[in-house]
Amino acid sequence: MEASVSAPTGTKLEDRYGTRPRTTSRRTRWLLGALAVALGVAVAWIGYANLGSAPIETQASTFENLPDDAMRFTFEISRDTPERAVVCIVRVRVLDGSEGGRKEVLVPPGAESTRVTTVIHSTDEPVTADVFGCSYQVPPYLSTDLPPSE
Repeated sequence: MEASVSAPTGTKLEDRYGTRPRTTSRRTRWLLGALAVALGVAVAWIGYANLGSAPIETQASTFENLPDDAMRFTFEISRDTPERAVVCIVRVRVLDGSEGGRKEVLVPPGAESTRVTTVIHSTDEPVTADVFGCSYQVPPYLSTDLPPSE
């Protein structure tokens, strides 16, 4: 048996639900507009802060295997504040891709673009080297009076 549902005859939707449309007040529209603009500004600022140019940029130049599982690594560093010292963490990787050794390298204040060479010791024969990252926050145990490490 089939049940059927039908609306009472003669009943219009307007009679059932009313005809007056909902309206938003002018104040609500202004608040929503201001919120949208503030959200847009916040998204733009976050994008600029995270995707803008980095204050310190590095480029690997050369690396050369040395005896006793060591590697000589040369990289270039460009910084927007050359009068400040920088610390860079460099590392070597072994054949399976894991990190074989890591070293902190102090780059003293100097030219905007500087070439740095250092030797990194590894737990196994290194196959490549790279710069993990650089920062202006130099740890206190690194002396800015010494030249870059060899």
